[in-house]
Amino acid sequence: MKMSPLSPPALTLAATAFAALGSEHRLAILRRLVRAGPEGVPMGALGADVGIEGSVLTHHLKQLVSAGLVTQRRDGRRILCSVAFDRITGLSDFLLSECCADHGGHDKGTAHG
Repeated sequence: MKMSPLSPPALTLAATAFAALGSEHRLAILRRLVRAGPEGVPMGALGADVGIEGSVLTHHLKQLVSAGLVTQRRDGRRILCSVAFDRITGLSDFLLSECCADHGGHDKGTAHG
């Protein structure tokens, strides 16, 4: 069962993103932002929604931004946070790119259920 080689940059990007998700707090932040959609959520409301505020929230957001999973933009005096949906889709594609490759005769799309 040999896996197709992935380029080192692709592996590095995926590993960085998955490492950033290795925290319950960061997963909670990301899930909240996914629910908000592309509009995003102001940082203050985000912290209140997930029960993380101040420097702890800033620390977790910094890691998610660094991994390319979250973007931040100014809106007047507020900082809006939103999910980088293209990056999340890319991670999903990365995980599923070889779905069922070793399972002969079945469609990729039907292997899950």
